[in-house]
Amino acid sequence: MVVSNSQLTTGRPCFLTPVGKLFGYLAHPSDSERHPAVLVIHENTGLNAHIEDLVRRFSEAGFVAFALDALALQGGTPADEDQARSMINSLDEGDNRDNYLASLDYLRTLPGTNGKVASVGFCWGGKVSGELAVADPDLDAAVIYYGKSPDSTRVPDITAPLLLHYGEQDERINSTVPEFQKALEQHGKRFSLHMYKGASHAFNNDSRKDRYDSIAATESWKRTISFLEEELIFGS
Repeated sequence: MVVSNSQLTTGRPCFLTPVGKLFGYLAHPSDSERHPAVLVIHENTGLNAHIEDLVRRFSEAGFVAFALDALALQGGTPADEDQARSMINSLDEGDNRDNYLASLDYLRTLPGTNGKVASVGFCWGGKVSGELAVADPDLDAAVIYYGKSPDSTRVPDITAPLLLHYGEQDERINSTVPEFQKALEQHGKRFSLHMYKGASHAFNNDSRKDRYDSIAATESWKRTISFLEEELIFGS
């Protein structure tokens, strides 16, 4: 099903890979221009209404945005969040990374895109976004929202510029940051790191009133859009 309005067109495309059919949620500006693409990587609760809203917001900012359902090969994200978490936690990391790498390739060749593509991941997806930065030398930019940092020994493989967002109170995730930051600095990687005062894990998720921090969410979103514009549009 495809839905259009004066500004956006949304749909749920499928594409074939060697392991089967993948699918997700897509939004793009309703014009004839070619736009850079953003792969939006969901949290450990799967492809839900919150992530679909983020996809539309990226599209409203001028990007073709796509969120793969990481559980596509298992039939898709279930309505029950606890079940979704359990299913996502059981995914093979290597297979999952390959599915997201295939999604990057899908976006690079999608009609209406200009070949530039970035990854933006949240929570579990933030970890995946970092893994893609390590695994894909052609990635144009990567954003990590409060995701576990990649193995510091793999930092030399990173070629994409990074934008890193963390909540000050997110002790579990933040414990992985200093070693990662040190490796990025030692290897001369281009990155920007922001620690949001008083914010906790998942501070950008406005469907989680116990975690959402409007100030941190607003500041990080502005930085993210500016970063993506600079790397995918103005810097091209």
